[in-house]
Amino acid sequence: MTVSACVVLVACACGPEKSKDDTDAKPSQPSASTEAEEPSATPSVSASTEKPSAVPTGDQPAPRTKQRAIQRYEKYLHALGREDIVTVCEVAGPAAKKAQGQGLGPCTSTYAAVFQMISPAQKTALKTATVDPQRVSVRTPAEIEMPVDAVKSSATFSENDLGSYTLEYLKDDWYITD
Repeated sequence: MTVSACVVLVACACGPEKSKDDTDAKPSQPSASTEAEEPSATPSVSASTEKPSAVPTGDQPAPRTKQRAIQRYEKYLHALGREDIVTVCEVAGPAAKKAQGQGLGPCTSTYAAVFQMISPAQKTALKTATVDPQRVSVRTPAEIEMPVDAVKSSATFSENDLGSYTLEYLKDDWYITD
């Protein structure tokens, strides 16, 4: 089975809404790796001269922008490379719920299997992967297509390895839905 087939299966098993099967995926405190990727919500002394963050703070919704969708997808890719099940299942939640409805297990167990199918070189590449905004397609203001050829990393990924994804703006942020 290829990584993309596993990722799709796993992506459908978890989401922003937690079921009784997802209780083990509840995040506690953010990990150091998560904190390193997300800007602090605490304003700095020079906040008036800094560009506003695309990361939501508090109860504010995330921006409904292509840039924010790319940022969320990169967060997912980096988490996939780190085997960060909580972050992977949070971003890929709606797609994971669909897969679970089609008979797959919950996100946490499905992605545990996916992590085993990703080579060490691919995991390393995913930890620092970026997305080329020129290759991302905006279908609607609330739906964006992330083709596999938009992923830039030290490893090459194909449709069979990683696949392409659709992100939708749901519940005030971007989530992988397909």
